[in-house]
Amino acid sequence: MNPILRNVLAVVAGWIGGSFVNMGLIQLGHTVLPISGLDPSDMEAYAEMMPSLDAKHFIFPFLAHALGTLVGAAIACVYAANNKMKFAMGIGGLFLLGGIMINYMLPGPTWFAIADIALAYIPMAYIGGKIGEKLATKI
Repeated sequence: MNPILRNVLAVVAGWIGGSFVNMGLIQLGHTVLPISGLDPSDMEAYAEMMPSLDAKHFIFPFLAHALGTLVGAAIACVYAANNKMKFAMGIGGLFLLGGIMINYMLPGPTWFAIADIALAYIPMAYIGGKIGEKLATKI
């Protein structure tokens, strides 16, 4: 397969795979730790409730962001034709942009925004890239 096409498909697969993990964990979080009186699809109501939420309500969003990035980076790394770690880090950058946007649209506590931006994206993309490199040698 053409390396450019393979790299593009690796990024798309990483983005889709990581997004599925992200949304799955967000949905699981709403099931495990429901917020009474909140429709999770109503972003305005969600934004209004954010300041009153306990720290436990931020566990699943953090896990979703971190594990979604990790899985997406690993997928991109495994399937990339070359420069595998660069593609893993690119997925981290892509998810970081999404994380900055969601922290802007749904402003939560400052501690969560800092932890989310600093720990859930670039470090997880690096770890996902390392995992992907090991998996790619076995495939």
